[in-house]
Amino acid sequence: MQDTPKGSRLHIAIFGRRNAGKSSLINALTNQDIALVSNIPGTTTDPVYKAMEILPVGPVMIIDTAGIDDVGELGALRVEKTMQVLNKTDLAVVVIEPAAGLTEYEQNIVSEVQKRKIPLVGVINKIDQFNVSVDLIKKWNEGLGLNLLPISAKTRQGIEELKRLIITSAPEEWEGTPIIGDLIDPGDTVVLVVPIDLAAPKGRLILPQVQTIRDILDHDACSVVVKERELKEALENLHRKPRLVVTDSQEFLKVAADTPDDVLLTSFSILMARHKGDLETLTAGARAIDKLKPHDKVLIAEGCTHHRQADDIGRVKIPRWLRQTVGGELEFDWVSGGSFPSDLSQYQLIVHCGACMLNRREMLYRLSVAREKQVPIVNYGLLIAHVHGILRRALSPFPLAQMLLDE
Repeated sequence: MQDTPKGSRLHIAIFGRRNAGKSSLINALTNQDIALVSNIPGTTTDPVYKAMEILPVGPVMIIDTAGIDDVGELGALRVEKTMQVLNKTDLAVVVIEPAAGLTEYEQNIVSEVQKRKIPLVGVINKIDQFNVSVDLIKKWNEGLGLNLLPISAKTRQGIEELKRLIITSAPEEWEGTPIIGDLIDPGDTVVLVVPIDLAAPKGRLILPQVQTIRDILDHDACSVVVKERELKEALENLHRKPRLVVTDSQEFLKVAADTPDDVLLTSFSILMARHKGDLETLTAGARAIDKLKPHDKVLIAEGCTHHRQADDIGRVKIPRWLRQTVGGELEFDWVSGGSFPSDLSQYQLIVHCGACMLNRREMLYRLSVAREKQVPIVNYGLLIAHVHGILRRALSPFPLAQMLLDE
């Protein structure tokens, strides 16, 4: 991959009524004609994503949404999709169109954004077409509790100021905990065990592996990458023991057997559980596996829509391991990509992927829904370690998570 992945970008979503100029604003922000612009209301029907850079924030994902005032049966579905974008929004921009003024639509979306504690920027667009007085801006500011910025997406008036406002409003902790950097010191050696699947394209590693290598280098440590069959020899050839061994979860048993007990061990998936979500919540979900009974219902959620192999981890291996653990049949449902059900009451367990293709806010949202419905949720790596009886060992870099296993 040559570009920053979607899940590692600050997600900035643009909200407003139809024809408020949301798509024009995205074109102005990106300095490209990437969003379809028309005077016909409802031109944008589905969320549209555009990757760009806003320095010094860095890589961002701009999301264009359908109008929050869309009408009709299809319009209601579009509004629902627009509201779902909030689940992944790190920073919201609400656009007001002067001709219609401040309406309940803007008030409702601002209220929802503020309720979710999402940083918010408000703009008044089309000032090249409408004379917006200082008194009117003050009135709207008071009505929304914002400091609205007058702009023209068409003439680019105020766009640079808007970019500066986005920079200063962006949340500082949106990326979360480093993948591995806070677990190592400069000069440490980390051994990464990377099995090469026969179906894997030449010259390519999976995203969590690449991101872990980069984080190790960013923290001035040394990364040694081997396949599972070469791990034992690689450890013997090192002049000193590595700080940490990180493996693909599916090779946990062999890697655990070859790694000395005094060397910390975990998996890429468990690192992602902490980086993208909440390791303690997902560890508690691993404990719930032992409470499953035959015929219980399990949801398996994947953040991407990858091409599935014959022995796919989510469709084949995990269901097989869970059936073996339970000693009977289970019912499984699968969702992938951006799909995640709001009604989780029918499930006794949720099994989630490492979420490398989701941004952190969306993963935290999914965890919050599971907690609210009191449905245990675990991720692939934690589940695999648990069913193979080495979860405590796999959590050795994380003492707090280990303590949860004793409660």
